[in-house]
Amino acid sequence: MTSALSGTADAYPSVAEVAAAASAFARLRPGLCVLREVGRSRRGRPLHLLTVGRGRRNVLVVAGPHSDERVGAATALRLAERVTADSRLHVRADASWHFLLCLDPDGTLHTEAGPAVRRTPAEHFRHAYRPPADEQPEWAPSLRAADDQLPESLVLTALIDELRPFLQCSLHGNDLGGSWIQLTRDLPGLAEPLLKLSAERDVPVQTGTYDAMYWTVSGPGVYVMPAPGEPTQFASLPEDVNRSTWIRPHRYGGTTALFEVPMWASRKVADSAPHPDPARAMTELAGLLRRQSARTAALLDRVRPLLPEPGGSPAAPPLLRVAEELATISHSVAGDWEEFHRPPVELTLAHLSALDIAARRISLRATGVLLRLLDGLPGTAPAHLRAACEHQLAHWADELSAGHDLAWVPVDVQTDLQAEAVLAAFRLLVWGP
Repeated sequence: MTSALSGTADAYPSVAEVAAAASAFARLRPGLCVLREVGRSRRGRPLHLLTVGRGRRNVLVVAGPHSDERVGAATALRLAERVTADSRLHVRADASWHFLLCLDPDGTLHTEAGPAVRRTPAEHFRHAYRPPADEQPEWAPSLRAADDQLPESLVLTALIDELRPFLQCSLHGNDLGGSWIQLTRDLPGLAEPLLKLSAERDVPVQTGTYDAMYWTVSGPGVYVMPAPGEPTQFASLPEDVNRSTWIRPHRYGGTTALFEVPMWASRKVADSAPHPDPARAMTELAGLLRRQSARTAALLDRVRPLLPEPGGSPAAPPLLRVAEELATISHSVAGDWEEFHRPPVELTLAHLSALDIAARRISLRATGVLLRLLDGLPGTAPAHLRAACEHQLAHWADELSAGHDLAWVPVDVQTDLQAEAVLAAFRLLVWGP
């Protein structure tokens, strides 16, 4: 199913390309594959589910849970091709594979703006779009009232209830770092194939990550959700893992695995040597975040009066909310780090590298959103302000690239690594080590 990837070299397929490729794939294999619409997004876009196999044990693969993490759709297509070609993965395993091709098509279409081919880090943050947490379908159930759920969240929870998957695979992609896996239940032995698969593709395994700082380490790059009642993340982050869609398969004895692969690789996130002075480093990172967020807040104050009144531009209010949320969370995150006196694990050079990336990424995302808000506004004042934001974004992106010695991971390599990691988890669950 390489047709979805062949239009432009080293680029992610668009939402439309993925749907077209899946439709063609299903038509060519009518006895084995079925493509159906399982719901609609907030803006009425179809949510497509491609099913391969007719076994009794269900695997649910969710692509596009975050709109700025586009590798998952390409991975879903690659996996469908791999499963179809190998009867051991469906007939012998008595399994059916269900690929939700894009959970957030509305947000992903925003991210498709800009260059279609490989982007620089500055171009990525200039065009990437990630909605606020309560508009992200996987997280929204933990943040919204029961009678105010997103249609995308409802589609996903209904699928989980219908299929009762023994394995749910959520396909994520970090913009900077390495490969890693998060599990809601431990799967002993998964670290070994992750290390092997990543080494074969020259991608570092991330042994320290901001996302899973509080999670139990099952092996290098594999993190298991803490026991009930234990903290799962920094207090400044509003989401609750235990009320997210990741936990829904537990009702049926299932497990959720989140698979992360990087757009740009950094060897520093794999350095497991202890950091010589983590407390000082955390304080310095908090200071960096405060300084950069103060700069973006000042730019936001200059952008806000130039925007049309609500209703004048349908894109402006959601983008403005994203910018304001990023500005607000920066101070909370910095406060968390300044008070981080008793870390749950010994902090390594990898942990501090991941936190440095996280700090800089918040400000880069905020500046990119400011530029999106300014796009299309006429006049001299927006032009001057746009130039200031472009300069700031380029400067911070250059600092990030130089400080972490970033190396682009081709889309085909990202896709292959993620697909093979999913298959490794599946094999362990079905057949064991």
